[in-house]
Amino acid sequence: MAKLTYRDAGVDIDAGDALVERIKPMARSTRRPEVLADVGGFAGLMRLPHGLEEPVLVSGTDGVGTKLKIAFAMNKHDTIGQDLVAMCANDVATCGAEPLFFLDYFGTGRLTVDVGAAVVSGIAQGCRLAGCALLGGETAELPGMYADGEYDLAGFCVGVVERKKLIDGKSVRPGDCVIGVRSSGLHSNGYSLARKALLEKGALALDAHHADLGRTVGEELIEPTRIYARAIAAAIRTGGVRACSHITGGGLPGNVPRVLPDGLGVRVDGTKWERHPVFSLIQSIGEVDEHEMRRTFNLGLGLVIVCDPSRADAVISALFTVGEKASIIGEVIQSDADFEARVEFVGDTA
Repeated sequence: MAKLTYRDAGVDIDAGDALVERIKPMARSTRRPEVLADVGGFAGLMRLPHGLEEPVLVSGTDGVGTKLKIAFAMNKHDTIGQDLVAMCANDVATCGAEPLFFLDYFGTGRLTVDVGAAVVSGIAQGCRLAGCALLGGETAELPGMYADGEYDLAGFCVGVVERKKLIDGKSVRPGDCVIGVRSSGLHSNGYSLARKALLEKGALALDAHHADLGRTVGEELIEPTRIYARAIAAAIRTGGVRACSHITGGGLPGNVPRVLPDGLGVRVDGTKWERHPVFSLIQSIGEVDEHEMRRTFNLGLGLVIVCDPSRADAVISALFTVGEKASIIGEVIQSDADFEARVEFVGDTA
């Protein structure tokens, strides 16, 4: 009788080892001077940057949700890792923190080395864009836990900021300027609704070219999330930034109030930024109410910055120099409304 092995049970140790070897040069490409050890040990080691008087560590964790379904359907796995880094590093950066290192968790039913390496290549690219080191991670082969050919991702980012330079929104006041920074599309939120509208109700094929989008539906849906860490740092150097909000699930109404003091809200003018065609397509095909669109999608703005009005032009200029498109979209107002209602829309936002 043949003896049972771990591979017979669905776990291929050799594949896991091969993936680690493929990952090492990718992680090395993200290395910062503070990193003390390469990937492969039991723990990642990094010292704090020199010269900090009162360092505050800032952490964030997230996933990419059902955007993974698009990656599976397209058999394209080399960009979803950038989404993973973006969802974590952008959150950390909103506090004024510099992302230091990133850890990933990759879980799958059966490990395919080429797919795993493609995913990690996207993570490494995201880390390079965010300026942080890919310090380590976990690859878990879990037979029976996932459908064949599918996997799940989670990410964890840690950054650092001087306590006196922490951006926490406490100094926001009525009359402050609200700046919107463009997104690259859906980013990594609202995909359950997007897939329902476009792929199920609209029966659009991922490989079909759509005139409104100027590319295929799949290319639009797989577009990676922008990473704003360097943009936020550039804006902060102008000296006028009082709050930053990463626009993720919940849209502007669900995210901007998180960085505002009690009693304050924002009034934003929807004519001040361009809504990406994908949002109009989802709304028209899915017959989605405007209120639902606002509280589900970023609608073309991946980041909102609240700043001193006298520094608004400097902030926009700084964002432009690092490749971001931004504009003044509104102002801070007094508001005693409920949480989401603290974001007041005016103008034609549809």
